[in-house]
Amino acid sequence: MLRKIKKIEKVYYSIGEVAELFDVNTSLIRFWEKEFDVLKPMKNKKGNRLFTQADLDNLRIIYHLVKERGFTLQGAKDKLKDNKEDVVNKVEAIDSLNRIRGFLLEIKEQM
Repeated sequence: MLRKIKKIEKVYYSIGEVAELFDVNTSLIRFWEKEFDVLKPMKNKKGNRLFTQADLDNLRIIYHLVKERGFTLQGAKDKLKDNKEDVVNKVEAIDSLNRIRGFLLEIKEQM
């Protein structure tokens, strides 16, 4: 399950922070970086990956397609290539609905 992305946005996130946000191993993040052209984290002098908010947004889309929808890697690549805007809209709608659901569950608990 995807963990909530912190409210305080940073300019750069380490691979460990990114893996924790998505509740996956760092090796999976590195693998997806090799497989998907949309992931282009910067690297510092030591070679550590530095992910931007744009990278997190792209990872969220890949996570949704592969982990939540069950696409193969090639299927996810094809979907992103054919109609990325549609996928982005669906992911945003799902995230919005999940936030609303969480809010409603909080209200229910308080009753």
